[in-house]
Amino acid sequence: MNKAREFDESVVGELKALLGERVSTSAAVREHHGKDESYFPYALPDAVVFPESTEEVRDVVNICRRHGVPMIPFGVGTSLEGHILAVQGGVSIDLSRMNQVLAVHEADLDAVVQAGVTRKQLNEHIKHTGLFFPVDPGADATIGGMAATRASGTNAVRYGTMRENVLALKVVLANGRVIQTSGRAKKSAAGYDLTRLFVGSEGTLGIITEATVRLYPVQEAMSAAVCAFDSVDGCTKTVIQTIQSGIPIARCDIVCDKTVAAINRFKKTDYRVAPTVFFEFHGSKSSVVEQAEAVQAIAKEHGGHDFQWATKPEERSQLWQARHDAYFACLQIRPGSRAVSTDVCVPISRLAECVHETMEDVKSYIAPVPLLGHIGDGNFHLMFLVDPAKPEETELAKAFNKRLVERALRLEGTCTGEHGVGMGKTGSLQLELGDDAIDVMRDIKKALDPENLLNPGKVLPPA
Repeated sequence: MNKAREFDESVVGELKALLGERVSTSAAVREHHGKDESYFPYALPDAVVFPESTEEVRDVVNICRRHGVPMIPFGVGTSLEGHILAVQGGVSIDLSRMNQVLAVHEADLDAVVQAGVTRKQLNEHIKHTGLFFPVDPGADATIGGMAATRASGTNAVRYGTMRENVLALKVVLANGRVIQTSGRAKKSAAGYDLTRLFVGSEGTLGIITEATVRLYPVQEAMSAAVCAFDSVDGCTKTVIQTIQSGIPIARCDIVCDKTVAAINRFKKTDYRVAPTVFFEFHGSKSSVVEQAEAVQAIAKEHGGHDFQWATKPEERSQLWQARHDAYFACLQIRPGSRAVSTDVCVPISRLAECVHETMEDVKSYIAPVPLLGHIGDGNFHLMFLVDPAKPEETELAKAFNKRLVERALRLEGTCTGEHGVGMGKTGSLQLELGDDAIDVMRDIKKALDPENLLNPGKVLPPA
């Protein structure tokens, strides 16, 4: 990919004077930081740095700013929309060494972590407290990356997304200033909500170095189950009725029969090959039983079969790991392929309509199209498996996705429920929000990053 800027080699010397061996220009390290899980071609940075503190991030930013060098924040590289690709070259700022849990306030149900702490690391650190951090996007992503992309996951139907679970951030701005966006209070009416400005900004407005996040008590009882259905429509109608009945389900995910078959091959499981919903119930022992019985009755009305239960912690972990591995399992349907993944979300009342129309639409696609998603909050995904050597296949997949986005917007939804915009959905964002809203976003970007050095080429469509 052609770069719009020339890289000043003297930058590397200044960075090495600051960080020593924690600066790399090796081809292998640059390639690792120039690719993610998306279908986009690799776009390598000119150098990679590994800071260990907010102060070092600030100093890196000041060096890059003086030389007009782009900066791309990097967590673990699990994004699906090209967020971390260095499309204009520059310096990849890998925050993985900033992996300290700085404070856990058990009485206040919150924790302060550096941006490179992963969700699994945080939960392992606090497991003795009887608390947990619920946002679970599947991949063991960093908290900073999850905040930057406004991530969610399987628990969002009950516990919300990163938008609801980030209380405050420490951010390094493009001019080297370091700001704290808020305190630890559970609510505040003090000024502009800067925390929410940076949650979902995808590294284009500032570099998140610390986050204060909500924690929740581990419930007395947790039970998970899978239920196979006669049709995808039966899955969606069951979920809609469950949510509208006020049953406080904790997790609720759908996979189609193609996805189940892929999971069985990949994980050596024996789930019934049929459209399936993964459920989880949290609460007291009696309330979990009541929730499960109510959902089973609803499912039976819509062609659901008997629940297959997982009540022990290790069984629940295995069940949800199978769901989380669905993405990689589905890639094996067509070995050597890459996935163009969709990410629409609609109001729960329009979910069945959106899914039904979509499943009809993909019947004519050139290859099997797996369906999976967090349908408890109206979010679902298709995986279009494309041969990277055949660009016409990618274009066909993008055309299908465009129709899906238009369908979701017609039903008052959004082009992305959790993956973010990155490079892949800039046009969809403009279609969703309109020129005036995009212009306001451009004004904010220009005010905070007038030289367009922070993750250029992402989120905002070309002017």
